[in-house]
Amino acid sequence: MMHCTLSNKMKEDEVNRCQIQEWYPKFKSVSIKTRIHELPEPFVQYLLDDSGPFLLPVSITNEDAFPNRIHNPEEEDDYQISEGSDDEAEQPPLPPSFPELELQVKESIESLGGSVFPKLNWSAPKDSAWISTTGTLKCSSFSEIALLLRSSDSLVHDLCHAYDSCHDKTSSRPKSFVLALRKWYQFLKPEMEFRCFVRNQNLVGISQREVTTFYPALLEKKDSLRVLIEDFFVENLMSRFESENYTFDVYVTEDDRVKVVDFNPWGAFTLPLMFTWEELDQNCSELGDDGVDFRIVEGQCAVRPGLKTAVPYDYLDTSPGSGWDQFMRNADEELQQQTRNAQAGA
Repeated sequence: MMHCTLSNKMKEDEVNRCQIQEWYPKFKSVSIKTRIHELPEPFVQYLLDDSGPFLLPVSITNEDAFPNRIHNPEEEDDYQISEGSDDEAEQPPLPPSFPELELQVKESIESLGGSVFPKLNWSAPKDSAWISTTGTLKCSSFSEIALLLRSSDSLVHDLCHAYDSCHDKTSSRPKSFVLALRKWYQFLKPEMEFRCFVRNQNLVGISQREVTTFYPALLEKKDSLRVLIEDFFVENLMSRFESENYTFDVYVTEDDRVKVVDFNPWGAFTLPLMFTWEELDQNCSELGDDGVDFRIVEGQCAVRPGLKTAVPYDYLDTSPGSGWDQFMRNADEELQQQTRNAQAGA
């Protein structure tokens, strides 16, 4: 039996290794094609500034975040000041401009096929997808990317709170911020993404990533998917990712290739999805002949409630006693009751 240290305390180094600019260069051959740009400090401050009106950067390439909108001169009335007004000396704030970054981003978008989805060091602006013209994170211009980033509340995690759960916290922000542009794929299947849990450099659990839907096809593929993911972990990650405890997300393609999508720290803000952290610690202690614990939604009554929130699932506070911890416990109790009712009905 392997020795397990049952602690969910994180270190800064473990969080830093999960930054995309740290892990992607090492694992790019088994990941989604990505271009990474270091963000200038004025752009970081632009993302953080909520003191004034919402202004998108002036595009030096005349790209519009809302390309199909109809120009309405009346919208400009708010910025007009009549002569003789007491506020005559006040001028509307000038929108910012980041020409060098915009040109770099434009070149990267073209190199990635014309469409990308953006993220910062750890997080993507999932909560602001609704504001885009497609309702997704798909972007084809710097203006669209700026709109998503500037509209997102969830990115405050990366910008201000990345190390809040670290017991050796020495900083409130990383040394640098990056914009990662990832190639956009139109027809990815959500049922083919999985979260994998590594404890003491051993794979101890695999969970369906999208836990709000029952996918019957997964029942037939479960055993083969387990083998694919286990083999991928042993061959590509086990001896190469330097943390002992972490999670990683993978996508399995139609031709059975496994692509690593992301890394996250063990515990704290990372959601265990169909597990609890206590179960994963127990799996670590008991891992043996039965192999890796692989959990999928195996029936309609086992679907977990959707979590509609402005924070990416990866960074919800689900620590004991938190509001989300209680919510998930209530959801688990409801799920167990539904299962008992279904069995009684059968």
